[in-house]
Amino acid sequence: MPRLIRRRRLPPGARVVRVTATLGSAVARWWWWERRRPDGSGRARLSRRLRLAFEQLGPTYIKLGQILSSGEGLFPDEVVQEFSRLRDQVPAEPFGVVRRIVEEDLGRPLAEVFRSFDPEPVAAASIAQVHTATLVGGERVVVKVQRPAVGRLVRHDLAVMSWLAPLLVGRIPVVALGNPPALVELFADTIVEELDFRLEADSMLAVAAVLADTGQQALVVPRPHPDLVTPRVLVMERMDGFAWGDTAALRAAGIDTAAVLHAALLAFLEGVLLYGVFHGDLHGGNLLVGRDGRVALLDFGITGRLGETRRQAFLRLMMATTANDVTAQVEALRDVGALPADVDVPAVIRDLNLDRPPLDPTTVTAEELTEVIRDLARALLGYGARMPKELMLFVKDMLFLDGAMALMAPDIDILGEIVNIVVYFHEHHGERIARDIGLDPTAAPVVDLSGIRASLGVTDSEGLTYRELQQRRELIRRRLEQHDARRLRRQRRQAGPRRGARRSSGATPG
Repeated sequence: MPRLIRRRRLPPGARVVRVTATLGSAVARWWWWERRRPDGSGRARLSRRLRLAFEQLGPTYIKLGQILSSGEGLFPDEVVQEFSRLRDQVPAEPFGVVRRIVEEDLGRPLAEVFRSFDPEPVAAASIAQVHTATLVGGERVVVKVQRPAVGRLVRHDLAVMSWLAPLLVGRIPVVALGNPPALVELFADTIVEELDFRLEADSMLAVAAVLADTGQQALVVPRPHPDLVTPRVLVMERMDGFAWGDTAALRAAGIDTAAVLHAALLAFLEGVLLYGVFHGDLHGGNLLVGRDGRVALLDFGITGRLGETRRQAFLRLMMATTANDVTAQVEALRDVGALPADVDVPAVIRDLNLDRPPLDPTTVTAEELTEVIRDLARALLGYGARMPKELMLFVKDMLFLDGAMALMAPDIDILGEIVNIVVYFHEHHGERIARDIGLDPTAAPVVDLSGIRASLGVTDSEGLTYRELQQRRELIRRRLEQHDARRLRRQRRQAGPRRGARRSSGATPG
């Protein structure tokens, strides 16, 4: 992967011509005709043009769009909504191509392995598509088959992306929100792993081992068939259940959706904090809820894996957050890789105003909040902050689980839930946690939610349901939208006289 994404002085082959032309045309059309729309829809229109361009460019860019679409809270809402269309709009490969790949990789005719094989896929994504089948022994399975030549195309596209990324820094609003070269590196690290299904099968077994070791019954992982796994073919147990988020069907079946979400969150955190392995792409399409209330995890192409140093840093970060220990939080972020190893921790705390009471965003104007966000972003970039792969996957998964509360448990007391989780980890894993990060195993856990309460504008005597939190977020969103609309009106008023002056100065040559 480092070879694929190295900085190049010259364009990497003919593919760069098509990519540059397609993306450049999309951005240019937006720049000239849609950038300053009076209705404030400029960013949404840019997102749409980029989504259409990604579709034209094929599997690699479709996969990148799918990752962007699952980054709610990390990327602008317009980007997430527009690129979500790429999740289920990828044309399937003909069955003849699928048959050829399966028979080549398994080394046997289809009929020798499967009693039946549905030629119509149940899902078609950018890298692979999935078919239902029945083994000759009678077991119901699903078969994941990689698209032909996708590996070669991905490698060419990564070379192109690594050449283009530095040129996009600060060029357009959506890209300016992040670091394009770092995003390419993160994307490459993710997609290269997905090209070998043996790695996915190994990740399935690793997560299943965590669940077995903790005795966790809330989640279940489909069993891969070791003798039917190749780089391009993965045969696994078929799972059935309700779609994640279909709360009406779940509740009609007598399933406690709040309990399902609570158990799934605990199991996820155990994998991250205690074992350093977790499903890295949680979204509604990768989860099913069985009639027994257990959640089936699907598609392990993206899996988070933490070395021991970073796992312990994640654990310290969670403990420091619940203890309201700002210094320990910044030190943990440094050890996770979000800040340089030699960063001056006291200076970071001072420059980011972390030593002051948290700001309640519902009590300030949109202009003040915008300025705070800009100052924070500038300060972080000045310190060389970055989003390592594992942290990005963790944050993305937590944002998904956060959003799931709106459907599964809107009336849950968020602050009470945090306390319940801390108590659970102390009772079930207290000795191990104390050993990992050097605490007294007999001491009770420190829970100080004052920082979280202050940032949410909640007094010590109040709780906060997720429904109430959504209302606060909606208030902030409306204020920011009104601020943007006022800014656009000022820009149009300032631009109007200048355009009029240019027209009048050239209207009468005599």
